[in-house]
Amino acid sequence: MKNILLFGSGRSTSSLIKYLLDRTEKNQFKLHIADQSIESIQQKIEHNPNAFATALDIHNSEQRKELIKNTDVVISMLPAFLHPIIAADCLELGKHLVTASYISKELKAMDAKVKAKGLIFMNECGLDPGIDHMSAMKVLDEIRSKGGNPVHFESFCGGLVAPESDNNVWNYKFSWNPRNVVVAGQGGAAKFLQQGTYKYIPYQRVFKRTEFLEVDGFGRFEAYANRDSLSYREVYGLQNAHTIYRGTMRRVGYSRAWNMLVQLGVTDDTYTIEDSENMTYREFINSFLYYHPTDSVEVKFRLTLNIEQDDTVWDKFLELDFFSNTQKVGLKNATPAQIMEKILSEKWALQPQDKDMIVMYHKFGYTMPNVDGTLQIDSTMVCLGEDSLHTGMAKTVGLPVGIIALKILNGEIKTPGVQMPITKEVYEPVLKELETFGIVFQEKEVPYDGGI
Repeated sequence: MKNILLFGSGRSTSSLIKYLLDRTEKNQFKLHIADQSIESIQQKIEHNPNAFATALDIHNSEQRKELIKNTDVVISMLPAFLHPIIAADCLELGKHLVTASYISKELKAMDAKVKAKGLIFMNECGLDPGIDHMSAMKVLDEIRSKGGNPVHFESFCGGLVAPESDNNVWNYKFSWNPRNVVVAGQGGAAKFLQQGTYKYIPYQRVFKRTEFLEVDGFGRFEAYANRDSLSYREVYGLQNAHTIYRGTMRRVGYSRAWNMLVQLGVTDDTYTIEDSENMTYREFINSFLYYHPTDSVEVKFRLTLNIEQDDTVWDKFLELDFFSNTQKVGLKNATPAQIMEKILSEKWALQPQDKDMIVMYHKFGYTMPNVDGTLQIDSTMVCLGEDSLHTGMAKTVGLPVGIIALKILNGEIKTPGVQMPITKEVYEPVLKELETFGIVFQEKEVPYDGGI
């Protein structure tokens, strides 16, 4: 029998593991899962005779290589910074590799050697990046096959909370890494192309500039700019496009409130707070406000951020217990961002029966020979989770990874190299199979709106 080896069994792997386990008999393979916590693996594999669990120290190269040597396809769901270690082993031992992470410089440098060995190192095949690439390339290729010229591309994605579980005033809960939410937009200006002009938004203003989107059946959303919208210009073949913009979706009102936190400074991750362990939440917030002998922390907070008495944004900060005299930070030498992550993780955690929601929205503007003006196609997808374990996030990240790994194992994906799923050989069968799991894109022709 053939073997698939999975490194990592964290929150986003529940759907991936179930998908593979359900297909071990029919496809004649065994699934080996390695993670530092063997308990988390055993909970997911139960008593499947074709599944095996191993406790692994990822830095133990001898153990790691022994596992890789005895497999056919390796899937890494470990943190992205560990992928180059796994990739180097796979290259040395001649094994295919699948990840859901962005292609790093280290992996890109392996491309020639990977091709020379006839190996497939498929990356960026989760949700975002992943399903966004596949669904976008499908429409772009269809436009080009009809003689069209794509001139305008916008792409948005959001991991949110499903309407039936939306019971906080931020209309948001965590379904993925909380830290990534807290530090979103940091590390450089957002850059994109708008009507032929390069545009830049510094971090301090990212959440002030939003675009509004309507999704049939799910209402109104807002989107703020991702840090780099131009990285896929050549990959998608959009060198002649005048507008390229990628953004993150939230419910309306989130960005305005989050922008206030950015302006206050509580999302900063570049320095630590003195005696943070013993601080109350109120003391933490007060440390960013001016001194006044009589004004309360609440009054200073309102005045600093220009929050009027009847402004509903105030309810969002009250809900986070910002002004609690009893809630303790409890983190040593913590940055403001780390403290915010702790506060938000308590308030925005998915409860056991909560459902999350993944929303994706593409806009394609294109011209056609002998047709006046610009045409537009909108493509939307909504995926709801089942509960806090079988989330929409786990589904949309894990299923395409599993589908691609199995198709590589069965020889249905053959083109070697370090790559992402943007060719018809990959995206067509993957998108088709994802539809059987309810991950379906609705495409419709609409009047061209000129975009952002």
